Amino acid sequence: MDESVTVISNPTVSVRLTSTLSSFEVNRRFNRGITIAEFKSKLELVIGCPAASMDLQLFSTSDKFLQNLNDNEALLGSYPVDDDCRIHVIDRSGTLTGAFSDLSKVEKYEISEEAYQKRADSLRNFKKNMKVGQFNEENMGKREEAHAQKEEEEKAALASITVGKRCQVQVAGQPTKIGTVMFVGTTDFKPGYWVGVKYDEPLGKNNGSVNGKQYFECEPKYGAFVKPLSVTVGDFPEEDYGLDEM
Repeated sequence: MDESVTVISNPTVSVRLTSTLSSFEVNRRFNRGITIAEFKSKLELVIGCPAASMDLQLFSTSDKFLQNLNDNEALLGSYPVDDDCRIHVIDRSGTLTGAFSDLSKVEKYEISEEAYQKRADSLRNFKKNMKVGQFNEENMGKREEAHAQKEEEEKAALASITVGKRCQVQVAGQPTKIGTVMFVGTTDFKPGYWVGVKYDEPLGKNNGSVNGKQYFECEPKYGAFVKPLSVTVGDFPEEDYGLDEM
């Protein structure tokens, strides 16, 4: 009776790969029958450094160092490489180490405005030919006309809005709010005309200040700035919510 024992192992092995060139870890499957030299050649496409400059270290599944894979003629399967072991690649050339980890060290390509203007393959030239965005004179003219018209409407609305008047604020997508006009004019935070309102209820966004500049005084969450066309002045008495009643 033949009592010999035949051991059958998986011809391939799945390993985790790390390197000195990257902080990322990747998983790849390799044939155990390839030599370490062939293994390094395959790693070139994965790691990105020349096979001749690689040193390989083998770690267990629990990341315990086992040994160096330094015999290029030996088979990968001759080493104790099991599924989920980690093989760490050390790049001895040093040419790529950290090359792109600090973008401040990457040389930027710069071109003068005059040279860029002359290029036929630039995005700007493409937009000119296709009449896109600012190069569409008809659309730009309409936008400028609409903007100018809106500014005139805002100026007209401001004529009836003065500090101290009661008002109603209606902004699209928000509930109607009642308050008192506290500020009228231009601001530093955005161009155009703005109306500062102190609401009767804490439905605002600030205390009358924006970016550290105080435009009017009120309690936090009672102040807001809105466009003139959203404001209607009139007889809007403050509602009594019965807060003093027991």
